[in-house]
Amino acid sequence: MSAAQIRFATLWRREVNRFMKIKKQTLGAPLLETFLYISVFGAALGSRIDKLHGIDYVVFVIPGLIMMAFSTNAFSNNSSSILQQKFQGAIQDQLSSPASPAELLLAFSLGGFMRGLIVAVLTFIASALLVDLPVDHVLVLIPSLFLVGFFFSQLGVLIGVRAEQFDDVAFAQTFVLTPLIFLGGVFYSAALLPQPYETLTHFNPIYYMINLVRYGFVGYTEVSISFSLLALTAATAAIFLVNLRLFSKGYRLRA
Repeated sequence: MSAAQIRFATLWRREVNRFMKIKKQTLGAPLLETFLYISVFGAALGSRIDKLHGIDYVVFVIPGLIMMAFSTNAFSNNSSSILQQKFQGAIQDQLSSPASPAELLLAFSLGGFMRGLIVAVLTFIASALLVDLPVDHVLVLIPSLFLVGFFFSQLGVLIGVRAEQFDDVAFAQTFVLTPLIFLGGVFYSAALLPQPYETLTHFNPIYYMINLVRYGFVGYTEVSISFSLLALTAATAAIFLVNLRLFSKGYRLRA
């Protein structure tokens, strides 16, 4: 391995070890939360709603829950990790190390990505044990989940860099990210909403992510798959470049 590969692997392993040391909190709690969602919305509402667009309600909901688990864990891991290391002054040492800004950014990003991926995979396994969950379009599902996870890991980095205290991170997650996810169609179909709510839902970017993942699993979508993939790719690349510039300049990272 080259020196750059060793540096990157070391930084990435440190990020993974950080959340694995408290896996009851970082992995167990999100998995329990998702299981409760499946139980409540699947068992309770599923017995009344039965089907949406010809799909069992609980099966319709699960892809959105998997995406939600992936995105929120990738975001929260990176935003809290960056902010914590800013307070400890550890990130200043890393910026002064031989590691390039790109290596540091990718290590942080993939740390959150891995946490989100682990929770998403565990959620999928638990869901598959409870219901018959299909995977109709794996060639759409894999890139969609990859882009979703990487986008939210980048978003977590951006919020962590700009945040000055933990309340800033909590505000972004509680009052921005969570409402957008819940109003993006995780538990319902936007096509069934009355106007103007159906139209307003189309301005929610997470609505398109949920439809991508749902299409990958059950083959149902309310949006253009090609357009959604292209837009998500562009958004992910854009936020990565913004973060890379911030890391290169040491914006709010250096004392």
